[in-house]
Amino acid sequence: MSELKFVLESVEIPDGCNVIVGQSHFVKTVEDIFEALVTSSPSLLFGVAFCEASIEKLVRRDGNDPELVGCAVRNALKIGAGHSFVIVLKNGYPINVLQRIKAVQEVCGIFAATANPLQVIIAQSDQGRGIVGVIDGGSPVGVEDASGEEWRKNLLRNVIGYKR
Repeated sequence: MSELKFVLESVEIPDGCNVIVGQSHFVKTVEDIFEALVTSSPSLLFGVAFCEASIEKLVRRDGNDPELVGCAVRNALKIGAGHSFVIVLKNGYPINVLQRIKAVQEVCGIFAATANPLQVIIAQSDQGRGIVGVIDGGSPVGVEDASGEEWRKNLLRNVIGYKR
């Protein structure tokens, strides 16, 4: 019988970047995610890495920024879970591309989309590794008050421009 252990891996997120971690099911994932991202915004910079779970079991990679591709590959190797993928984004946010990524036929799900410190909880057996979940940022320290609500609304309306 195979023994199961849990491993916690921290994700590298360069300054000014966001990361998306998900699961997919087919070798053409990296090409299809590339197409979804490259057509979403002309200013978006990104790297994609996909952990192939069968055949050659390689980390497949693509992107339009060599440094971000390298970061995605380092994260994918560290996570090492079959059929997982890592996207590192710059000059854009997950909210701008998440629906396009979810619409990629091979994508099974998204574990995280964040710029926060991120840890991936991995189950490891004799067969390999799988993502159990993530720890995204920190735990709440209280409840939003009136000034916190004002800050949030100002951020969305005046800083980011997502609300009117």
